[in-house]
Amino acid sequence: MIKEILKNVTGKKKGIDLAVEFDISSGEAAKLIALQRKIDSIFGRSLRIRQVDAGSCNACEWECTALTNPVYDIQRLGIDFVASPRHADMLLVTGPVSRQMELALKKTYIATPEPRLVVACGDCSIDGGVYRGSYAVTNGVAKVIPVDCYIPGCPPSPLQIIDGLVALLKKLTE
Repeated sequence: MIKEILKNVTGKKKGIDLAVEFDISSGEAAKLIALQRKIDSIFGRSLRIRQVDAGSCNACEWECTALTNPVYDIQRLGIDFVASPRHADMLLVTGPVSRQMELALKKTYIATPEPRLVVACGDCSIDGGVYRGSYAVTNGVAKVIPVDCYIPGCPPSPLQIIDGLVALLKKLTE
């Protein structure tokens, strides 16, 4: 058992060929592979994401959850969701940031170690979306903490989220 664990730690397992095993196009598979290479070159390890629901309707959370299913399997690409901001490289914020979540989001941002990245995922997190102008929301993440990348959509699909992450990683490498 220990021998098998050491073999897995020291060597890379061959991944499933996405285009063959799953019903996705070769272009989508190429995007996923490009993302994995960028993460390896920037972080030298996995990208850790802390997802923060700041008062959303949960549609964006479902799409973020879909990122971990067998079709997208972002964990194989070196991206993982973590439970604590202290272990995260990136905050992925969804929702218009309700007044009740404003302080919690600021504390989460402060608890995330430098260099930290912030992604606003979904229309609500960009500008308040359908909740814009309500007394109960701050009209977007950027009104509370600095944002590095915006991923539009209501809700954005898993591939749109991956595209947004790729765009942010390109911005970091240039």
